[in-house]
Amino acid sequence: MLKKLTTLFDRAFTNVPGADPAIREQGLRLATALLLIEVARADYADDLAEDTMIFASLKQFFAIDDDAAKLLVDEAHREADHAVELQQFTRRLHEQLSAAEKLRVVEMLWQVALADRRLDKHEDYTVRKIADLLYVPHSDLIRMRNRVRGES
Repeated sequence: MLKKLTTLFDRAFTNVPGADPAIREQGLRLATALLLIEVARADYADDLAEDTMIFASLKQFFAIDDDAAKLLVDEAHREADHAVELQQFTRRLHEQLSAAEKLRVVEMLWQVALADRRLDKHEDYTVRKIADLLYVPHSDLIRMRNRVRGES
């Protein structure tokens, strides 16, 4: 299964002329969903607020409907169960997303981490690690966290 996922990502993120944009988009969606799920899992507690936030964030960010979001989340959960490291997902997002899109992903990560109105130390660590792998500056990471918390 891991080999299948790696093959999908390799095809999705190859910068060759004629690469299928639909496969590339699905790879971006899956990587983003998987990272959101990893943040939700970081505190080892299932939380409906976090699941709801993941679903809503993916719908908004990718402009997809409920059915597409449900399929994406289900697929990301299956893949997250077999993921060994985050770098294979973050590397490709770093290569494909603009700086503004990376900031939006970090904002979504914070929204998931804070959906239950408390920030677990494992969630905080996971968001920071992902942001670092996306090469998001620390000042932007903190700014996004404060924005999500409603602080100035």
